[in-house]
Amino acid sequence: MNEEYQNPGFEEIKRTKTREETDKKCPSCGGTMDFDPATGGLLCPYCGHQQAIPPKDENEERCLEQDFYSAEQRGNCDWGVEKKTVICKSCGAESIYDALQIADVCPYCGSNQVMEEHTVDTLAPGGVCPFRIDLKTAGERFSNWIKKKLFCPSKAKQSARPESFKGVYMPYWTFDSQTETDYTARYGIDHTYTDSNGNTHTTTNWYSTSGHYSCFIDDQPVCATTRYNEATLRSIEPYDTANNKKYKPEYIAGFISERYSIGLNDGWEKGKGYIATRLESDISDQVRRAHHADHVRDVRMNTQYFDIKYKYLLLPVWLSSFKYKEKIYQFMVNGETGKVGGKSPISALRVAIAVLIGLAIAAGLVYLYSKK
Repeated sequence: MNEEYQNPGFEEIKRTKTREETDKKCPSCGGTMDFDPATGGLLCPYCGHQQAIPPKDENEERCLEQDFYSAEQRGNCDWGVEKKTVICKSCGAESIYDALQIADVCPYCGSNQVMEEHTVDTLAPGGVCPFRIDLKTAGERFSNWIKKKLFCPSKAKQSARPESFKGVYMPYWTFDSQTETDYTARYGIDHTYTDSNGNTHTTTNWYSTSGHYSCFIDDQPVCATTRYNEATLRSIEPYDTANNKKYKPEYIAGFISERYSIGLNDGWEKGKGYIATRLESDISDQVRRAHHADHVRDVRMNTQYFDIKYKYLLLPVWLSSFKYKEKIYQFMVNGETGKVGGKSPISALRVAIAVLIGLAIAAGLVYLYSKK
């Protein structure tokens, strides 16, 4: 299926053909059909013809968890500058893509291009959470979100065009595990008293405690690419990963899709970091409730993980960016829920005006109270 050849400017280019079952032609007008978030099927953007996507396996419509230690391909994928040439079977044109991509659209004829979803050294996606939010809705959610950013400059709001969003399927690992944690911690109980001068003071008495905490972790998500801002991606979570669909190329037709670069082993290490943060928070809450404490600190944990499972999923993100004063700002919209994330620019002038207004109001209040 692949023939390697050298081309100046790239370390390696692989010639790849698109998948036959992806580039569906409309039976009514012959146009290329895309996945439609509104119906969960295929839709012709030209004549409106709709077509359902049959399940891959009638007895298994979702991607199920796999045993972590049974996976054969576990390492990271350093794609470097590796590229691949994709031959469009509709018009015969050849396009060069980043090796991370497994789906895009032919720039010449608009046909969907879904390539092989795995190589010799990588795993294939097990499932996909299809887009439920369409481009129009994503744009509306973003517009409402950025309008509420009071300190965002007007020019920045005008340049952030909702129609510039692109639908991208991001590679994710999800992990399940039974966790058993032995812990030690210190908790504090406040005591308030009034001195002889009528002043109120609060002191905190600290105590040591220890215990055990059991918790089942279900579908801890870990983004498997480093190409995008991790904090922004996490800000638009969660996803309904339990109700994913068994992977079929039709689900990503008409969208950009990427394969993972962070492998299973390093993905699990990142996942354990997220899990540890959650366990520390849960244990702090447990200690606080058990001892009616006002504070908890110095939590030390020794966690063991049992029955580790994983899934490799493609999750939907509407992605956009704009340039303001020579700096790039990236925004994301969760393709399932419409939750918006990103960091908008801040106008120093608007902040200064807000501070002056605040000071003026405070001065006015002080003046009014002084007259009483």
